[in-house]
Amino acid sequence: MTRDTSELLGQLKIDRDAPPPPTAPYRRTLLAAALGAAVGAIASVLISALLADDTAPAAAAPEPAANTTATIPAPAETATFSVEQREAVLNASGYITARRMATVSAQVMGLITSVDVEEGMRVSEGQVLARLDDAKARVNLQLAQAQVQVLQARLGSISANLGEARRQKVRYADLIDKHYSSRAQLTQSEANEENLQAQLASAQADIRVAKLEVQRQREQLLDHTIRAPFAGVVTQKNAQPGEIVAPSSAGGGFTRTGICTIVDMDSLEIEVDVNEAFIGRVATGQKVRANLDAYPDWDIPATVVAIIPTADRAKATVRVRIGIDSTDARILPDMGVKVAFLPQEPSMVGE
Repeated sequence: MTRDTSELLGQLKIDRDAPPPPTAPYRRTLLAAALGAAVGAIASVLISALLADDTAPAAAAPEPAANTTATIPAPAETATFSVEQREAVLNASGYITARRMATVSAQVMGLITSVDVEEGMRVSEGQVLARLDDAKARVNLQLAQAQVQVLQARLGSISANLGEARRQKVRYADLIDKHYSSRAQLTQSEANEENLQAQLASAQADIRVAKLEVQRQREQLLDHTIRAPFAGVVTQKNAQPGEIVAPSSAGGGFTRTGICTIVDMDSLEIEVDVNEAFIGRVATGQKVRANLDAYPDWDIPATVVAIIPTADRAKATVRVRIGIDSTDARILPDMGVKVAFLPQEPSMVGE
């Protein structure tokens, strides 16, 4: 009993010279080292097995069967793309514009009596668009024609007097040799003939002037009929019968300066502003793919017509004119459009 108690007390005694027990971090380190050694051993075994498989003799390839022809795959065809299918080198936006568009007006001021067109109507060159009150112009023409008739009658009278003066001069010349007339009478007849010749020339000149006045009055009468300067479509009707039209604004809200606006649909083209930093990618004759904002899925073939040789200082852009290759009724003036400049053909680049 005393011995057991001594052993128990000895176990409770702290030995300061004994080494300290291992801590938790030290245990983790030992565990990691053990795992690393195990992984290394497994990897060595796998590598040895793979090397053994590589050194094994390969199985003999099966011989081809008799009368068997090997087929060589044909090379894939090279894809070809048209210019319109290539990627664009530059994109821009602009508007549809008309090269021929005119607001038709009258050359004289007058009262509109009729307007013979409506919006959307197609007109031909020379077709009557409107008429003005021409009563005064007709009277002026008739007056000029009457003046010509008066001068022609005067010319006939002078011609008759001139003929008589010539005959009288001949008689005086015959009688002076027979001493039946004096030298003074002969001289007077010669002077009378020359005077009538001058009057005749003056009357002929007056008739030419009168005829020119008739022509002028006729042209002024024709100016009261407004005609289409070229074939196109009426896009705006600006006046109504009963209004006053004038070549320029005369003040007030009742004076019109135009009858209607005509657009030549065959002259439509695209105008875009290209940043001057990218204008080097654009060339005359270059193919363009255009898409209207109204029809974004419709590709319109177009070609660069001209690069305007000046830049906009405020916007740092250069204006480019693009011609539409095929006309269509869906293309209207002032429509928004987006364009893609396509790569140039090698022949064009060489130029």
